[in-house]
Amino acid sequence: MKKIFTLFAVVLVGLAANAQSFYDLNTIQTIDITFAQSNWDAQLDAEKAGNENYIMAQTVVINGTTFDSVGVKYKGNSTYKANQTKNPFHIELDTYKDQDYQGYTDIKLSNVAKDPSFLREVLSYYILRQYMHASQSNYANVTVNGNLIGLYSNSEAVNKSFVNRKFFSKKNTFIKCNPIAGAGPQSNDLPNLVYLGQDSTDYYPAYELKSDDGWQELINLCDTLKNNTAAIETILDVDRAIWMLAYDNALVNLDSYIGGFAQNYYLYRDQNGRYNSVVWDLNESFGGFARTGTGNLNSNAAKQQMSPLLNINDADYPLVQELLAIPMYKRMYLAHLKTIMLENFDNNSYFTQGQALQNVISSAVQADPNKFYTFNNFTDNLTTDVTTGGPGPGGGGFIGITNLMNARSSYILGLPDFTATEPTITNVNPSNTSPNLNSVVTINASVANANTVYLGSRSDIEDRFTRVLMYDDGAHNDGAANDGVYGADLTVSNIAIQYYIYAENNTIGKFSPVRAEHEYHTLSVVVPPAGDVVINEIQASNSATVADQDGEYDDWIELYNNTTSAINLENYYLSDKVDNLTKWKFPAGTSIPANGYLIIWADEDTAQAGIHANFKLSSAGETLFLVDASSVILDQMTFSNLSTDMTYGRYPNGTGAFADMGPTHNAINSNSVGVINVVKENIEIKAYPNPATAVCHLQVSAEKNKIRNVNVYDLYGKKIYSNTIDTELSIPTEQWSAGTYLIRVDDTALKIMVQ
Repeated sequence: MKKIFTLFAVVLVGLAANAQSFYDLNTIQTIDITFAQSNWDAQLDAEKAGNENYIMAQTVVINGTTFDSVGVKYKGNSTYKANQTKNPFHIELDTYKDQDYQGYTDIKLSNVAKDPSFLREVLSYYILRQYMHASQSNYANVTVNGNLIGLYSNSEAVNKSFVNRKFFSKKNTFIKCNPIAGAGPQSNDLPNLVYLGQDSTDYYPAYELKSDDGWQELINLCDTLKNNTAAIETILDVDRAIWMLAYDNALVNLDSYIGGFAQNYYLYRDQNGRYNSVVWDLNESFGGFARTGTGNLNSNAAKQQMSPLLNINDADYPLVQELLAIPMYKRMYLAHLKTIMLENFDNNSYFTQGQALQNVISSAVQADPNKFYTFNNFTDNLTTDVTTGGPGPGGGGFIGITNLMNARSSYILGLPDFTATEPTITNVNPSNTSPNLNSVVTINASVANANTVYLGSRSDIEDRFTRVLMYDDGAHNDGAANDGVYGADLTVSNIAIQYYIYAENNTIGKFSPVRAEHEYHTLSVVVPPAGDVVINEIQASNSATVADQDGEYDDWIELYNNTTSAINLENYYLSDKVDNLTKWKFPAGTSIPANGYLIIWADEDTAQAGIHANFKLSSAGETLFLVDASSVILDQMTFSNLSTDMTYGRYPNGTGAFADMGPTHNAINSNSVGVINVVKENIEIKAYPNPATAVCHLQVSAEKNKIRNVNVYDLYGKKIYSNTIDTELSIPTEQWSAGTYLIRVDDTALKIMVQ
């Protein structure tokens, strides 16, 4: 369903993309569900046992924000039981109406039925996000019809919105790798990527297709993994898959690909035709699940000393067997596994984070009337075994997390593969720190204890990294031969280049940075000075700022003419691809007035009246180019992580550097604007002065005598003010901290500054 309005999506400078307040680790969310039906539980149970459709909740209130007509159902496999009060929920805000909370429509709530510590899911995701794209996760108190059900873990859904944010598309093949009938000893249909032949029906029981089609693409992946591993990097993001395998092994996360049911991950095929693995469902991480492909790890020692190369010789796990049979991939895997152990467990940082999370939720756990374990179990299980319930035949209890991981860290890091001398990579430097576009730069690095060194690079965040050899032969701008300094040339083909170094010897590899390819070094080109016509301001996520002539809230690009004469643009081009600079040509007769503006709607709808480009903007970030008739780049700019209804523009207008700002569509750019004006669905809202000091005046021009709700939120999504408005309202701001605030009038929003 099309989103009409994003409630609140401010990305703080320096924080990861999408690190929004709904998943703030330091705040327990509140979710209040109200059903009109008194037998709501029986209806949810009936749907879980039958068609698994949603039933309609009368309202769902999230942190004080009310949504009506919301889809709710029970979810889960082994954690759901019809006779228990605290069952896991899936809330879908847009089942019946176009609505979302902070950009999220699907809310996945787990009941913590298999974890006395309340940590396994949230702490595991916290660690995972350091190494690959993964869900955000925190906690929520849930009530139904006014009754507290309990404290839940709240993890971001892996849905089309998720893959669009992470992989810049949502229409490609998308597969949930869980058996359709549910995993269990009764099933041999496992999503383990074993090649079953070319008949797609053989794959139906083990995989759930989340896209319109894609069975043949899945078959091609399994076929390549089995029969043509030399081509595997053309169809699979191998580095991301290796991170997943290393992570699951490190944390003894066996309800996963490497465990008995080879499940709980997604595959999404990106724009490069490669599958990306996404880990899901971590409630039984840290040894909470004991089943491997060959049996159960029934003792603490078995979990602590589980082989770091589990399944390497097992044909039922081709992602392990086939990838790790390739020496380079095995060395990369060992490097990634060592990084995870050193960064989280050898230094005990996971324990510190676990304590911090337990401090946040301690009171809520104590107040949970339906928790599955005692409060003492909760306080103990971070360090100490809990002997009730748990994995293994008959329930073998839950190993203490530190009891598991301290011993496991010592065990793994003490094995010969990890005590062997590893490569060292230092002094990673480009030969030119301010190169021009299309120039050649040499990347140098000092490397010891390595047989082979590679430079991995890409010119666009949507592209795949490619590797080339680096040399220490004195012939690649690397100094003298055999001096330990390696070099490789890199063509600066875009405004920002991302790169890493990988070195290996006969035993193990090493990356710089160590979290590559998830993290990387960057190299930015010199941005040309402002010319006659420049890209002046862009908006990549427009939910309420301004509509085009057809009433659509599309992305837009604003150009500005720095001269005192009109300029004809009919032979100019705009593009978001460096390898296709003439992607979109300005229509004949297009000109930009002297010291004036021109708006281009970036909506892929060139048939509409007005000026509409044949590409859209990605709020996750990309590069734009303004090009003349000779394919000379006149202006270029790069942006990333742009929040909904915010823009990125030059300040001072027309000549300055780019910065995040409030929208100034078709007007002079400014860090502060006297009046913020938003028009949406025949409602005009004005807020002034902006920035405000003691008071902010709010005016609404719409139908008279209609009372509207006014809520104000700070940068962290906390509601700090509520009132109602007919036509005018004065909001006191004198006691507010300086910063940006979001004012919401019913379903329309605008942002103001307070000094």
